[in-house]
Amino acid sequence: MIITISGTPGSGKSTIAKILERDLKAERIYVGQIMRENARKQNKTLQQYIDEAQKNPSIDKEIDNQVARLALQKDERSNIIIVEGRIQFHLLHKSIKVFITVSPEIGANRIYEDLKNNKTNTERNEGNPQSIDQVLKATIKRMQEDKERLLKLYEVDYLNPKNYDLVIDTGSITAQEAADQLKEYLA
Repeated sequence: MIITISGTPGSGKSTIAKILERDLKAERIYVGQIMRENARKQNKTLQQYIDEAQKNPSIDKEIDNQVARLALQKDERSNIIIVEGRIQFHLLHKSIKVFITVSPEIGANRIYEDLKNNKTNTERNEGNPQSIDQVLKATIKRMQEDKERLLKLYEVDYLNPKNYDLVIDTGSITAQEAADQLKEYLA
């Protein structure tokens, strides 16, 4: 079984995926981390790397194809694979497609708190924003750029809930509650 998780920034996708990885004894592939590592290797922030991908579509296609191949290889060895990435639901047709959403304001606040507390600044590679407003603007910009880039590459709007089997809004629930909803859906 392959579960693809997409969603909006700050919605809790990674936290939920980690809970599922633990609870379901699954393997997890995280596209965002691959992008962050590639950016870091080039001494760029995530946003700089995304800006480069806007100009060079082969960057996204290469990563997306690599992740899809990796997921299918792991699927031969593991019972459950969780693939966390914006467009993987479209590339892995037989997956259970999950979208995790939250308002841009709540998502930006979560990201800002993580960065402010320096819990994930190195992992996120998003620079050092000085305010929630700055994170909110960057989050909205990133969502729009991702949408435009992926529409151009794949002719699919990753933000359209109709593309998914299950949509979970984490605005008023915890990551554990969201993971429990997903596990209930799988049962």
